[in-house]
Amino acid sequence: MGAVLGEVRVDLHLSPVVAGLLTTLPVLCFAAFGAVAAGLARRFGSSRVVVAALLTIVVGQAVRVMVSSIPVFLLATGLALAGMAIGNVLIPAFVKETFPGRVGLATAAYTTSMAVGTTLPAALTVPIAEVLGGWRPGLGVWAVPAVVAVLPWLLLLRGSRSERTITRGGARPLALWDLSRSPLAWSLAVYFGLQSLQAYAAFGWLAQIFRDAGVDAAHAGLLLSILPVVGIPLSLAFPAIAARLPDQRPLVVACGVPYVVGYVGLLLAPRAGALIWVVMLGLGGGAFPLALTMIGLRSRAHDVTARLSGFTQSVGYLLAATGPLAMGALFGVTGGWTVPIGFLLALVAPLMATGLFAARRRYVDDELHPSA
Repeated sequence: MGAVLGEVRVDLHLSPVVAGLLTTLPVLCFAAFGAVAAGLARRFGSSRVVVAALLTIVVGQAVRVMVSSIPVFLLATGLALAGMAIGNVLIPAFVKETFPGRVGLATAAYTTSMAVGTTLPAALTVPIAEVLGGWRPGLGVWAVPAVVAVLPWLLLLRGSRSERTITRGGARPLALWDLSRSPLAWSLAVYFGLQSLQAYAAFGWLAQIFRDAGVDAAHAGLLLSILPVVGIPLSLAFPAIAARLPDQRPLVVACGVPYVVGYVGLLLAPRAGALIWVVMLGLGGGAFPLALTMIGLRSRAHDVTARLSGFTQSVGYLLAATGPLAMGALFGVTGGWTVPIGFLLALVAPLMATGLFAARRRYVDDELHPSA
């Protein structure tokens, strides 16, 4: 959407307020619908819910490019994002249940596909729109990968059975917010949220930071596109490495230090070392696949994994939403980028602290059911 947002605003006559809502909608949907994903899976079975989520993505993506009504456009966009949010939460639990001995390998497979899926639309939406005649086909074409993705899930669904809720000693089923009693769950949620905050802030403001430092618009856009490209090999390597380590603290440090280097570089020489600083921030983004991997590694039962994933992502995305807003507010107050960049640099400390706490070999199950 971001690549053709200008065309969408003109064609649908979106006000600045509605355009702002549109750009905030992803994080709101990821937080809200991620919170209910585990409950839906408990009731209907995770495979059925994932199939329904994929079909929801298809419908939402298709409908929004066929309408001119702003409310329907927003509703359809929210529908597609709801499907994405539910899938985000349930796949770590699916990996835990289906590949209990290969969590790292399976997580590497899907986080790498997510990294590729982040890069391709950003690069191809505008060319597709130009060839096919506008933003509508440029956005609508991305319903096709969801159609392709649902086919193997339908085959899987034929042989699947509904998952049964895991309880302890006849207790009621574990609810999502029961995880608020777990310090480990909170550490994972804050770690996930702070790394997402860094990513949202970078994608939202990094190009403008470079432009204000004297980099031309085309070069600034190219520098920004390097961020997800750096993330592709990290998404492939980090989950497999994390699963083999006794704990993941070395990887937490390996992600935190590049953030420090990148932000200090942006403060001291934003134009001269632009490529180096972008690569450093991209390396710091390895915290994303690491956080997703730790969701599976810090829980034993796949039922707990589903709820841990929902709790982590719901809390995390709400926290992440404050990043771009805080950057814009700090820039508006100070008129420069020193304080906003310093704000992101300061957040690396709690990012690493919560990551180091979450990376030790422990299990959320034990904190929720100490007698088990």
